[in-house]
Amino acid sequence: MDKLNIVTAGLPLASENKGYKTGLQIIKDMALDGLEVEFVHGVKMNEATQSFIKEYTNQNALVVTCHAPFYVNLNSKEPEKIEASIERIIETARVGNNIGAYSITFHAAFYMGMKPDDVYKTVYKSVEKITSILESENNKIWIRPETTGKATQWGTVEEIVELSRNFNTVLPCIDFSHIHARYNGKFNTYDEFSKIFEYIGNKLGNDVFNNFHAHLAGIEYGLKGEKKHLILNDSDMNYKDLLKVFKKFDVKGVLVCESPNIETDTKILKDFYLSL
Repeated sequence: MDKLNIVTAGLPLASENKGYKTGLQIIKDMALDGLEVEFVHGVKMNEATQSFIKEYTNQNALVVTCHAPFYVNLNSKEPEKIEASIERIIETARVGNNIGAYSITFHAAFYMGMKPDDVYKTVYKSVEKITSILESENNKIWIRPETTGKATQWGTVEEIVELSRNFNTVLPCIDFSHIHARYNGKFNTYDEFSKIFEYIGNKLGNDVFNNFHAHLAGIEYGLKGEKKHLILNDSDMNYKDLLKVFKKFDVKGVLVCESPNIETDTKILKDFYLSL
């Protein structure tokens, strides 16, 4: 990556469910940088669509990432659900590779009342299996467990950074809105954002800033963490200072806007970032 690409989470609202041809054209016309394909309920995309996305994004210098389905829990008490979760992540990586995606992300696990260290070991085993299978298929797509927005979910910055230290194709997806919500309003100032970047750089090396994947949106939260995504200007999310910190660390990679108004907030983020 030679710059920070600011992309939509899913197809623009203006595409009105008319598919990727219409949606990607809107993204191009708005001078946005690409999109994250959202496999919310399952990894479903036919070969023709996969071929179109790869060709169109290559021709128009757009960036693509993928989000695995939400039905993932690598710490389920039922082994068959862990296997199904592993398969969903692998399926996402396979389609991602077919469409030329930069990386994939997923919410890895729930604590299920267990000690965090024990959950880490369970997640580690699953990620080890995922990366091994993808390596055997010569699939080198980046695997990005995402920081999560509730205390019941595995996925603090520390946990995901530590996991990333142990695999060649695993790096974090840092969701700044989730971090802000998880800690009930903290991590929302220039200095706090800087500390997150400093921690990641110290643990993973500064090269990580040339290969970054992040999420951002407005967010509603309470004592238990994340409630729902909001439009940026309907929330207290301090996106302007966050983008200043992105600039300070010269971050390159992908920033995915997950606001409900999709392309509108993505455009706001890109225009403000370019103004810095």
